[in-house]
Amino acid sequence: MSNPAHDLSRSGQSLWLDSITRAMVRGDGLARLVAECAVSGLTSNPTIFEQAIRGGRDYDAAIRAGAGRAPEQTFFDLALEDLQAAARVFLPVYQRTRGVDGWVSLEVSPLLADDAEATIAQALELHRRAALPNLFIKVPGTAAGVRAIEELIFHGVPINVTLLFSPQQYQAAAEAYLRGLERRLQAGLDVDVASVASVFISRWDVKVAAQVPADLRNRLGLAVAGEIYARYRALLDAPRLQRLMNSGARPQRLLWASTGTKDPQASDVLYVENLIAPLTVNTLPEATLRAFADHGRMHAPMAAQDAARETLLQRFTALGLAVEPLGAALQREGAAAFVKSWNALLEGIAQRQGAAA
Repeated sequence: MSNPAHDLSRSGQSLWLDSITRAMVRGDGLARLVAECAVSGLTSNPTIFEQAIRGGRDYDAAIRAGAGRAPEQTFFDLALEDLQAAARVFLPVYQRTRGVDGWVSLEVSPLLADDAEATIAQALELHRRAALPNLFIKVPGTAAGVRAIEELIFHGVPINVTLLFSPQQYQAAAEAYLRGLERRLQAGLDVDVASVASVFISRWDVKVAAQVPADLRNRLGLAVAGEIYARYRALLDAPRLQRLMNSGARPQRLLWASTGTKDPQASDVLYVENLIAPLTVNTLPEATLRAFADHGRMHAPMAAQDAARETLLQRFTALGLAVEPLGAALQREGAAAFVKSWNALLEGIAQRQGAAA
């Protein structure tokens, strides 16, 4: 079987699924996406789990069995069970690629986004409980999260850095990863600890849609992505990373997130077609993944340097839409949205636990 999704995978970019349900991992849904759409990993977040649990009855029996436990404990039990099942599906990919692909991801509580110590403690516990070689713990790229990332990498916990929007936020997360590896090297520890840096794209265009002329609609997210990709390429070429790689480290891969098109008048594969780059990951909602497999087109890979991109960003700045302040606002809003989903998730679990009592 071959389709544009398989072509994209062969180009050197990994396609991960940004979705999970109990039915998907207990049936053959995930395995079919691996075969049909070249899926080689999976990401989750509080909103995805909140929708999965609220949207069906697949979790009811497990929630009833957890009556009397704190809703957060019950949630992590449910999530780990689903992700362990998904991790088994991807284990052959993980083994074949020697840990490059085949990952699943579980996020720490969004309530901890500004608490580095609590984030470290919860991430260590989730990593221990899961006992999976191919599980990323997701930690937000907030100021506190960056401190936690360095410490967790030093402790050997694979990390998916989430809620990154701007070039400066990406740079801070990448440097935290490097510091964690450098500490491991100095301590005589194995420096092969995997990580990805997840940069959110489509929310940029939603944020500014009402403030830009028609010719600038749906262009800011891709322009910012290009700036971040340039920094990624510079890090790959930097002696700092290369020294670590010479001791057995691997680069923290760049991951494109929030790549489903939000504007109904734009192409449903806009962000997939324009974010093609080897040694990166694109994590996609199932509808976007299937749309690309059906009618996506392979464009030229992203360029590390692009003068037109600089000119485009200057136009946004002239409108009062400077990248870094907007990125800070988007990170705050993204964290708040995950807290809202988290609270709704725990409230729904508590209600079902109460109904079972």
